Amino acid sequence: MPRSKKGKRGSSKTGSLRQEVLQLQLSAKGSLKGVKNGVKGESGASDDELMSDILSHYSSASEGTSVQDEGTGGEQVDEQTAQEETEDKLKQCIDNLMDKSAKTRLAALESLRQVFSSRVLYDFLVERRLTVSDCLERSLKKGSGEEQAAAATVFALLCIQLGGGDEAEEGFKMLRPILTTILIDNTASIAARQSCARALGMCCYVSSAEDGEDLIKSLALLESVFMTSYPNREGTLPTPKPGNAGLHGAALQAWSLLVTICPASKLSMLLDLHLPKLQACLQSSDVNYRIAVGETIALLVELGRDISEEFEVEDSESLCECLKSLATDSNKHRAKNDRRKQRSIFREVLHYIENEDFTVEKISFGVEGIYIDSWMRRRIYDAFKEIQESGVRHHLQFNPLLRDIFGLGPPLILDTTVKSQKISRFEKHLFNSAAFKARTKQRNKVRDKRADVM
Repeated sequence: MPRSKKGKRGSSKTGSLRQEVLQLQLSAKGSLKGVKNGVKGESGASDDELMSDILSHYSSASEGTSVQDEGTGGEQVDEQTAQEETEDKLKQCIDNLMDKSAKTRLAALESLRQVFSSRVLYDFLVERRLTVSDCLERSLKKGSGEEQAAAATVFALLCIQLGGGDEAEEGFKMLRPILTTILIDNTASIAARQSCARALGMCCYVSSAEDGEDLIKSLALLESVFMTSYPNREGTLPTPKPGNAGLHGAALQAWSLLVTICPASKLSMLLDLHLPKLQACLQSSDVNYRIAVGETIALLVELGRDISEEFEVEDSESLCECLKSLATDSNKHRAKNDRRKQRSIFREVLHYIENEDFTVEKISFGVEGIYIDSWMRRRIYDAFKEIQESGVRHHLQFNPLLRDIFGLGPPLILDTTVKSQKISRFEKHLFNSAAFKARTKQRNKVRDKRADVM
């Protein structure tokens, strides 16, 4: 009988929590309306996912409460306890990075990748950054190709977590040599080299805001990788080895991310050197590499127009003819999905080259959103999304680094009154555009400072 009484107390507590869940469910469904609208926008988390998170949270709370009722007289599990449990699991993952078993290390790297992508953990990581960096360096030096690829990705996520301060720069200088070694090693795993290319580009972008020397070294290194896809003196494209097109694409995209923070003087040299060669690479046999090349050409042209109103694309007629051909490609030997993807991208590139038209895209997160209204802004967003995947929205909402890059200001602290106030889409667009232009001006000032270093 005493056992039955305890059960009643537990069920009563659970019943009240279930009522609270139902109320939250109704209010959450209402608040989700309007968040999903946008111009070619990517939708946020679904209602089911959101409800699943809430139900999971309250289910855990009710179970913890009933157990504690039995043992300690009703002491509740609070947020601090949950935070401590999460940190304990993270500590265990970090310890497992030094395990002798490769399987255990890979599992730990995957766990850290998922957590680093989906949460902001600056306070926890800033005290442990050297330990984590040491472990990642060990995996990069001694691990298999799969482990090296995972470690490089986790390192890029670590730099994003640490932000653009001294901590990220310290880590980048520590691991840049081994990232470089793997990237240029022709005997290394292609997957590892691709991951190192992305990590090198992202970590340099995040940590080298005022270090022109690191920027130039990283640009040159990435160039040495993708320039092997350029045509030879006779104008013939080399026959790519298996997997090399993916590596060239990763290096080119990482390079183009860094180009967005180049000083104007260096940028002019890069335009003269690479635009003609990249036009030839539009004939590559790999669809993904062709797309990466097309997007890079559009970005370089946009940057060229930004630094000079008199900028013109060399042999623009030939370029536009090639773009038109790719935008209407109907070759049956290409996969249907590849043709559709290629046509969509190259239509956008062609419209921009000819008319400076750009298809605006809205990314929504929480009650906020950003507008992707330029090739530079798209390259920056895509670079973070490639590494953080679906977690990029969470970081846009709460990570000060991403909010600074996209001109969003400090993370919002919303109460019910503020949430109920709706801002028009046009007002948000104007605000985002103004904030991004202000950041671009600031970056141009930094470019001028770095020009002296060059």
